[in-house]
Amino acid sequence: MGMISLELYKLRRKHLFLTVILFLFVEIGWAFIATSMSIARNPDNAGWEALIAMLSSMNGLFLPVLVAVCVSRICDMEHKGNTWKMLLTLSVRPGALYSAKYASACFIMFVPCVLQVLAIATYGIINGFGQPVPIFLLFRFLAGIVITNMTVTAFQQWVSMTVKNQAFALALGMIGGFTGMAADLFPEGIRRIFVWSYYTGLSPVTQSYTSENIQFIIRDAGSLLPVMLVLIAAGIGIYLAGCVHVTRQEV
Repeated sequence: MGMISLELYKLRRKHLFLTVILFLFVEIGWAFIATSMSIARNPDNAGWEALIAMLSSMNGLFLPVLVAVCVSRICDMEHKGNTWKMLLTLSVRPGALYSAKYASACFIMFVPCVLQVLAIATYGIINGFGQPVPIFLLFRFLAGIVITNMTVTAFQQWVSMTVKNQAFALALGMIGGFTGMAADLFPEGIRRIFVWSYYTGLSPVTQSYTSENIQFIIRDAGSLLPVMLVLIAAGIGIYLAGCVHVTRQEV
């Protein structure tokens, strides 16, 4: 816990939290505008499902980039300051440092996930959605984002800790954003390969186009549970592989 606090303390002058919040405001604002336009064209879509589906699609575009920025800022401190050797001489275990950076990144990225849920509830209440706030649906939405974020964070950290030039890691994040946005257009077998596709793949609401109209369908929780478990296992595997690789490479 002390090393996590230290990692967060080292970020105090980097304005990372401010970057995350501003990035999130742009995404939420865009989603609200798009949802309002969709409801204006088809008032039957005035419900929680439309907003959740819209934010899930936006997450596929925005969150891979935001994760890349967050992880890059956390990992770049050791590259720019060349502090790896100094930390090792102080008997800091590389694996513990790697874990602390991962936990710090996951904590920071948990904040926008919670804010999205609060934003959905606030928007629905202000706009007078007919149904009450769907607590279980929002919980499933939150769980899908958090699990996907943690897996993407494990992948991005492996890259950011291995490659000193953070432009490569940021470029990977932008590729992830494009992939996450277009993932639903890929065949299912190919889509499952890309970790960024699960921002929409684990969404509790999906879109269906029939007769030029959009329908929002709530997915069965049981059908998504195996996918979540597979993604969790993949995230653990990526994290362990990255940790072993980074701790064994030459400093």
